[in-house]
Amino acid sequence: MLRKLIFWGVLFLAGWGYAKHQHTERCAAAGGQVVHGLCKGETR
Repeated sequence: MLRKLIFWGVLFLAGWGYAKHQHTERCAAAGGQVVHGLCKGETR
């Protein structure tokens, strides 16, 4: 049971990190930058 909980925790953190990275990449592609989790200065 403990292994399963740890496994799901690792999966959650990996997914969160991946989503954060994608958000940063999309923001940069639009010409902005991420400030406090929000995309600022995008031109598209």
